[in-house]
Amino acid sequence: MGDQPAPAPLLIACALGIEHLALRSGDRGGADGPVTVLRTGMGPKAAERAVTRALSAPALDAAAVLATGFCAGLAPGMHPGDLVVAEETRDPRGSVPCVGTELLVKELVRALPGRTVHTGPLTGSDHVVRGHERSDLLATGAIAVDMESAATLLSAVRTGERPVAAVRVVVDAPEHELVRIGTVRGGISAFRVLRSVLPAYYEWHRSLLLPRR
Repeated sequence: MGDQPAPAPLLIACALGIEHLALRSGDRGGADGPVTVLRTGMGPKAAERAVTRALSAPALDAAAVLATGFCAGLAPGMHPGDLVVAEETRDPRGSVPCVGTELLVKELVRALPGRTVHTGPLTGSDHVVRGHERSDLLATGAIAVDMESAATLLSAVRTGERPVAAVRVVVDAPEHELVRIGTVRGGISAFRVLRSVLPAYYEWHRSLLLPRR
Protein backbone atom coordinates (compact mmCIF):
# COMPACT_ATOMS: atom_id res chain seq x y z
CA MET A 1 0.00 0.00 0.00
CA GLY A 2 1.23 3.47 -0.81
CA ASP A 3 1.46 6.33 1.59
CA GLN A 4 -1.88 7.98 2.30
CA PRO A 5 -2.03 11.73 1.66
CA ALA A 6 -2.14 13.89 4.77
CA PRO A 7 -5.69 14.92 5.72
CA ALA A 8 -6.64 18.40 4.57
CA PRO A 9 -6.75 20.88 7.45
CA LEU A 10 -9.85 22.69 8.68
CA LEU A 11 -9.90 26.40 9.46
CA ILE A 12 -12.80 27.54 11.66
CA ALA A 13 -13.09 31.33 11.72
CA CYS A 14 -14.98 33.43 14.25
CA ALA A 15 -14.81 37.12 15.13
CA LEU A 16 -15.37 37.68 18.84
CA GLY A 17 -13.54 36.61 21.95
CA ILE A 18 -16.72 35.11 23.40
CA GLU A 19 -17.23 33.05 20.22
CA HIS A 20 -13.62 31.88 20.35
CA LEU A 21 -14.05 30.94 24.01
CA ALA A 22 -17.16 28.91 23.23
CA LEU A 23 -15.40 27.00 20.46
CA ARG A 24 -12.21 26.47 22.46
CA SER A 25 -14.19 25.12 25.42
CA GLY A 26 -16.27 22.76 23.26
CA ASP A 27 -15.50 19.15 22.36
CA ARG A 28 -12.15 19.23 20.57
CA GLY A 29 -11.90 15.47 19.96
CA GLY A 30 -12.90 13.54 16.88
CA ALA A 31 -11.38 15.66 14.14
CA ASP A 32 -9.80 14.12 11.05
CA GLY A 33 -6.78 16.25 10.33
CA PRO A 34 -5.50 19.43 11.94
CA VAL A 35 -8.02 22.06 13.08
CA THR A 36 -7.29 25.77 13.55
CA VAL A 37 -9.77 28.02 15.33
CA LEU A 38 -9.02 31.57 14.19
CA ARG A 39 -10.31 34.70 15.88
CA THR A 40 -10.45 37.29 13.10
CA GLY A 41 -11.67 40.35 14.96
CA MET A 42 -14.94 42.14 14.28
CA GLY A 43 -16.09 43.36 10.88
CA PRO A 44 -15.59 42.37 7.25
CA LYS A 45 -12.23 44.10 6.81
CA ALA A 46 -10.75 42.39 9.86
CA ALA A 47 -12.10 39.03 8.68
CA GLU A 48 -10.67 39.51 5.20
CA ARG A 49 -7.22 40.41 6.55
CA ALA A 50 -7.06 37.60 9.09
CA VAL A 51 -8.33 34.84 6.80
CA THR A 52 -6.12 35.87 3.87
CA ARG A 53 -3.10 35.94 6.18
CA ALA A 54 -3.91 32.56 7.74
CA LEU A 55 -4.42 30.83 4.40
CA SER A 56 -1.11 32.15 3.08
CA ALA A 57 0.67 29.80 5.49
CA PRO A 58 1.78 26.58 3.74
CA ALA A 59 0.16 24.44 6.44
CA LEU A 60 -3.27 25.87 5.61
CA ASP A 61 -2.88 26.17 1.86
CA ALA A 62 -5.51 23.49 1.13
CA ALA A 63 -7.69 24.07 4.19
CA ALA A 64 -11.45 23.85 4.16
CA VAL A 65 -12.93 26.98 5.73
CA LEU A 66 -15.99 27.25 7.94
CA ALA A 67 -17.19 30.63 9.23
CA THR A 68 -19.10 30.53 12.50
CA GLY A 69 -20.21 32.54 15.51
CA PHE A 70 -23.30 34.56 16.31
CA CYS A 71 -25.73 36.29 13.95
CA ALA A 72 -28.93 38.29 13.87
CA GLY A 73 -31.96 36.42 12.60
CA LEU A 74 -34.10 38.28 10.09
CA ALA A 75 -37.23 36.14 9.79
CA PRO A 76 -40.20 36.31 12.14
CA GLY A 77 -40.32 33.34 14.50
CA MET A 78 -36.56 33.00 14.89
CA HIS A 79 -35.29 32.67 18.46
CA PRO A 80 -31.93 33.01 20.24
CA GLY A 81 -30.16 29.67 20.10
CA ASP A 82 -31.56 28.73 16.67
CA LEU A 83 -28.96 27.67 14.12
CA VAL A 84 -28.47 29.06 10.61
CA VAL A 85 -26.72 26.97 7.95
CA ALA A 86 -25.92 29.16 4.97
CA GLU A 87 -26.73 27.98 1.48
CA GLU A 88 -24.65 30.92 0.31
CA THR A 89 -23.07 34.04 1.76
CA ARG A 90 -23.62 37.45 0.20
CA ASP A 91 -22.25 40.95 0.40
CA PRO A 92 -21.99 43.84 -2.08
CA ARG A 93 -18.96 42.19 -3.69
CA GLY A 94 -20.83 39.02 -4.62
CA SER A 95 -22.01 35.66 -3.33
CA VAL A 96 -20.22 32.43 -2.43
CA PRO A 97 -22.06 29.08 -2.54
CA CYS A 98 -21.58 26.82 0.47
CA VAL A 99 -20.68 23.14 0.35
CA GLY A 100 -22.38 20.34 2.27
CA THR A 101 -25.36 22.27 3.62
CA GLU A 102 -27.59 19.21 3.95
CA LEU A 103 -24.93 17.25 5.82
CA LEU A 104 -24.34 20.13 8.22
CA VAL A 105 -28.05 20.34 8.96
CA LYS A 106 -28.22 16.60 9.64
CA GLU A 107 -25.20 16.64 11.92
CA LEU A 108 -26.33 19.74 13.82
CA VAL A 109 -29.73 18.15 14.44
CA ARG A 110 -27.91 15.10 15.76
CA ALA A 111 -25.55 17.13 17.96
CA LEU A 112 -28.25 19.49 19.23
CA PRO A 113 -31.58 17.66 19.30
CA GLY A 114 -34.51 19.99 19.72
CA ARG A 115 -32.75 23.03 18.27
CA THR A 116 -34.28 24.64 15.18
CA VAL A 117 -31.99 24.77 12.15
CA HIS A 118 -32.73 27.30 9.38
CA THR A 119 -31.20 27.23 5.91
CA GLY A 120 -30.97 30.00 3.37
CA PRO A 121 -28.79 32.92 2.28
CA LEU A 122 -26.65 34.59 4.95
CA THR A 123 -25.93 38.23 4.18
CA GLY A 124 -23.07 40.42 5.31
CA SER A 125 -23.10 43.87 6.86
CA ASP A 126 -20.40 46.28 8.02
CA HIS A 127 -22.40 47.27 11.13
CA VAL A 128 -24.84 45.84 13.66
CA VAL A 129 -28.28 45.64 12.04
CA ARG A 130 -31.25 47.05 13.93
CA GLY A 131 -34.91 47.85 13.40
CA HIS A 132 -36.13 48.46 9.86
CA GLU A 133 -32.84 47.25 8.37
CA ARG A 134 -33.88 43.71 9.29
CA SER A 135 -37.01 43.83 7.14
CA ASP A 136 -35.05 45.44 4.29
CA LEU A 137 -32.53 42.58 4.32
CA LEU A 138 -35.27 39.97 4.71
CA ALA A 139 -36.86 41.34 1.54
CA THR A 140 -33.68 40.39 -0.37
CA GLY A 141 -34.27 36.74 0.55
CA ALA A 142 -31.64 36.54 3.31
CA ILE A 143 -32.62 34.80 6.55
CA ALA A 144 -29.80 36.10 8.78
CA VAL A 145 -27.02 38.66 8.87
CA ASP A 146 -23.57 38.95 10.41
CA MET A 147 -20.48 41.03 9.76
CA GLU A 148 -17.82 38.42 8.95
CA SER A 149 -19.11 35.29 7.20
CA ALA A 150 -19.38 36.74 3.69
CA ALA A 151 -15.93 38.34 3.90
CA THR A 152 -14.45 35.14 5.35
CA LEU A 153 -15.76 32.90 2.58
CA LEU A 154 -15.01 35.35 -0.21
CA SER A 155 -11.42 35.70 1.03
CA ALA A 156 -11.13 31.93 1.35
CA VAL A 157 -12.16 31.16 -2.24
CA ARG A 158 -10.08 34.01 -3.62
CA THR A 159 -6.93 32.42 -2.18
CA GLY A 160 -7.64 29.10 -3.90
CA GLU A 161 -10.29 26.51 -4.68
CA ARG A 162 -11.52 24.98 -1.42
CA PRO A 163 -14.73 23.84 0.32
CA VAL A 164 -16.39 26.55 2.39
CA ALA A 165 -19.40 26.77 4.66
CA ALA A 166 -20.97 29.06 7.24
CA VAL A 167 -22.95 28.17 10.35
CA ARG A 168 -24.23 30.81 12.74
CA VAL A 169 -26.13 30.79 16.02
CA VAL A 170 -28.94 33.32 16.33
CA VAL A 171 -28.20 35.64 19.23
CA ASP A 172 -31.00 38.07 18.53
CA ALA A 173 -34.03 38.18 16.26
CA PRO A 174 -36.82 40.60 15.34
CA GLU A 175 -38.75 39.88 18.54
CA HIS A 176 -35.64 39.33 20.70
CA GLU A 177 -33.18 42.19 20.09
CA LEU A 178 -30.11 42.23 22.33
CA VAL A 179 -28.32 45.28 23.60
CA ARG A 180 -25.08 43.47 24.45
CA ILE A 181 -24.13 39.87 23.80
CA GLY A 182 -23.94 37.82 26.98
CA THR A 183 -25.99 40.12 29.20
CA VAL A 184 -29.36 38.41 28.76
CA ARG A 185 -30.68 34.89 28.34
CA GLY A 186 -30.46 34.98 24.54
CA GLY A 187 -26.72 35.54 24.62
CA ILE A 188 -26.19 32.77 27.15
CA SER A 189 -28.31 30.35 25.11
CA ALA A 190 -26.37 31.13 21.94
CA PHE A 191 -23.04 30.63 23.78
CA ARG A 192 -24.11 27.19 24.97
CA VAL A 193 -25.19 26.19 21.48
CA LEU A 194 -21.91 27.35 19.97
CA ARG A 195 -20.02 25.20 22.49
CA SER A 196 -21.80 22.12 21.10
CA VAL A 197 -21.33 22.51 17.34
CA LEU A 198 -17.80 21.19 16.81
CA PRO A 199 -18.77 17.51 16.32
CA ALA A 200 -21.02 18.56 13.44
CA TYR A 201 -18.22 20.63 11.91
CA TYR A 202 -15.83 17.68 12.16
CA GLU A 203 -18.32 15.41 10.40
CA TRP A 204 -18.70 17.98 7.63
CA HIS A 205 -14.92 18.13 7.27
CA ARG A 206 -14.65 14.32 7.34
CA SER A 207 -17.17 14.05 4.49
CA LEU A 208 -14.94 16.27 2.35
CA LEU A 209 -12.08 13.81 2.77
CA LEU A 210 -14.04 10.83 1.43
CA PRO A 211 -13.36 9.72 -2.14
CA ARG A 212 -15.91 11.04 -4.63
CA ARG A 213 -17.89 8.34 -6.46
